[in-house]
Amino acid sequence: MDSINQNQPEENHADLQGKLAIDKIKELVEKTNSCFFCTANPLTGSSAARPMSVQTVDDSGALWFLSPDDSHKNHELEMDPSVALYFQGSAHSDFLELKGKATVSKDRAKIEELWQPILKTWFTGGIDDPRITVIKFQPFEGYYWDTKHGTLVAGIKMLIGAATGKTLDDSIEGRLTV
Repeated sequence: MDSINQNQPEENHADLQGKLAIDKIKELVEKTNSCFFCTANPLTGSSAARPMSVQTVDDSGALWFLSPDDSHKNHELEMDPSVALYFQGSAHSDFLELKGKATVSKDRAKIEELWQPILKTWFTGGIDDPRITVIKFQPFEGYYWDTKHGTLVAGIKMLIGAATGKTLDDSIEGRLTV
């Protein structure tokens, strides 16, 4: 039996490196801004995976988060900085997996740069809450699944494919190397 990729009449694989990989990361992260942030060594009482909001993605491809210093996540990062991030931007596309290393700091300038008033929900002392830390996640590799031409074209291709019995889903996927 042929795999779905072998049934695809169009090219549907593109590995991206360097700036192209960073651009794809930015594009996909901006569609959702939230991910599952997964540490390598869970502590008792932690699942090692938790939802987190990305504050920004910089030009080097680093993703920035704010986190309380007393969280399981921060303690787990002290033991092992290895992290995997998982994003889902929509029901049928905009999927992203990233692997990399995280560093934790109390960089005051970065806290001020990343601060948004809604964060007072978690940092009740506001921007001056002494528990705020900055997590910089630097990816080194990843994988993405997306559409080449957006969800409208992908949907039309899927309908045509269903009507004709051909695999036409407008998908694109590949490795990312930052």
